[in-house]
Amino acid sequence: MSHGPPSGLAAVSTALLAMSRHLEVRDVLKTIVASARELLDAQYAALGVPDDHGGFAQFVVDGVSDGQWKAIGPLPRQHGILAAMLREDRPQRLADVRKDPRFEGWPSAHPEMVDFLGLPIRDGDEVIGALFLANKLRPVGGHPPQAPGGPEPEGVCGFTQDDEDVLGILAQHAAIALTNARLYERSRELTIAEERSRLAHELHDAVSQKLFSLRLTAQAAARLVDRDPSRAKGELQQVAALAAEAAEELRAAVVELRPAALDEDGLVATLRTQVQVLDRAHSARVTFTGHGVRALPATQEEAVLRVAQEALHNALRHAEAGQVDVTLERRGNGAVLRVADDGKGFDPGIIRRAGRHLGLVSMRDRASGVGGSLTVESAPGKGATIEMEVPGG
Repeated sequence: MSHGPPSGLAAVSTALLAMSRHLEVRDVLKTIVASARELLDAQYAALGVPDDHGGFAQFVVDGVSDGQWKAIGPLPRQHGILAAMLREDRPQRLADVRKDPRFEGWPSAHPEMVDFLGLPIRDGDEVIGALFLANKLRPVGGHPPQAPGGPEPEGVCGFTQDDEDVLGILAQHAAIALTNARLYERSRELTIAEERSRLAHELHDAVSQKLFSLRLTAQAAARLVDRDPSRAKGELQQVAALAAEAAEELRAAVVELRPAALDEDGLVATLRTQVQVLDRAHSARVTFTGHGVRALPATQEEAVLRVAQEALHNALRHAEAGQVDVTLERRGNGAVLRVADDGKGFDPGIIRRAGRHLGLVSMRDRASGVGGSLTVESAPGKGATIEMEVPGG
């Protein structure tokens, strides 16, 4: 019974479904490359997205270990066969890439490559990337299987016209997947920009009001210093309280405006840091507890972080909570976020009918957008608990 790589329509379908499952550009590129290498049974596969400066904005490989990739060195420039993919806009199928007149060599740590198949990825008239495969592994035309990187019979490329046709299908769908991923990331950037604009507006209003009150109170204290020192003392205490509130508003807004360090620190550490800063910035006690949470896909981690931020914003700004507890714990392959406060609470039914108040609609949208769910428990005078569950990757 054969246990070789998948083939035929089912394999192509599997590869295309895998491509459409991801929204992050980097994840899409990795899936395209892995699918191409497996489907066409190549030892190596790569995908390059060019920049406007003669290099590659992104270059993803499959079949090369992290250690090998590090030893190879900097990303390649757009030259030789790579440039041909981007400029000539047609497939390249070579029996031995090293004998092609456009071949310009490679770094000493680069693996040896012989037969080669390359294809541009087009979006309309624009070439937005190129797919490269090297070293066909399966036997061709009855020849015995070659060793990885071993030569085919003289002048015969291991990759066939059928391989080229299949790669052409992958390249067409790769263009769609890559374009969709870029649109998604652009949409996310706009969403973040809108959130920052909203926060900046809130910051301006809140701090301006506090500073205006502080100025009036300070003026009143100055007038009372000589004729009524005890009242002046009371006004000065009010000045100190208003200044502290303004500083608190400012610190809290800066925390929310600062980009989350998800990529560097991960979800648990990022949440813990933000909670610690909010705990210092607000009179309410804010705590965080994490229980054995594994890394989640990037889109899910960002959704969890944004829901946590929105729920914390509600608890600290609207609910007048004295205690807010944030919990993140593992559930199956996924995770559950819980933000519970002891504030004034609300009637979830009324809030639901009222529309987008407290950001509940956007929180539900974020949860459902990553295959998760959001539940809200609250009652007037009983605090509120927001719970978000997301599946694993």
